[in-house]
Amino acid sequence: MFTSGMSPAKTRGRPFTVIVEGNIGSGKTTFLNHFNRNAEVCVLAEPIELWRNCKGQNLLALMYEDIKRWSFTFQSYVQLTMLEQHTRKTSCPIKLMERSIYSARYCFVEKMLQDGLIHGASAAVIDQQFQWIRSYADVDVDLIVYLRTTPEVVYERMMQRNRAEEKSVSFEYLKALHDIHEDWLFHKTLYDLPAQVVVLDANLDKEGIIDEYRKCEPHILDKIMTNVKA
Repeated sequence: MFTSGMSPAKTRGRPFTVIVEGNIGSGKTTFLNHFNRNAEVCVLAEPIELWRNCKGQNLLALMYEDIKRWSFTFQSYVQLTMLEQHTRKTSCPIKLMERSIYSARYCFVEKMLQDGLIHGASAAVIDQQFQWIRSYADVDVDLIVYLRTTPEVVYERMMQRNRAEEKSVSFEYLKALHDIHEDWLFHKTLYDLPAQVVVLDANLDKEGIIDEYRKCEPHILDKIMTNVKA
């Protein structure tokens, strides 16, 4: 399903850029793997390994252990690494990214602000950096794919995959993140949309979700020849 947003950014001179958004456990990695089979698509997974090893420091684990203490440090580094993803050069006509600088600011920093887990001054610094990046760096995107799930489904998936850093993540946290994603990408009442949104039902199992992914193929793969000609 399409929801309206800003007009797609110009694609001449850079790849057609798609950001894949959704809650923890919504199936973003599976979605990226579906399109990674195409040599014309540059797939950039969320840079989790960088967050786990910033000169030997596991910032992801530290953040989950003590969010209030490490929120500014972690989100500052997330913003930096996502900026690198947005601006990374590729010869492929299409770039497919797992999350973005937008969800880092609009969903995760927003959640920390709502919970009082990041000081207002720290959030202001991150936001000033974010606004500067939007003004002076090429972080335009052309399409947003929202993998829409229920909090119950993603909580069950998170428990099953059993990542060490996620053991402290509660259902309440996932529910709050779900609400923020809904307000931003579905109801469009929170912040702006940098591109049009395709909403997919990501509650489906692995067999059913493939058909849902295929609905996105024309919106993504049809841009290959367009960008090559451009």
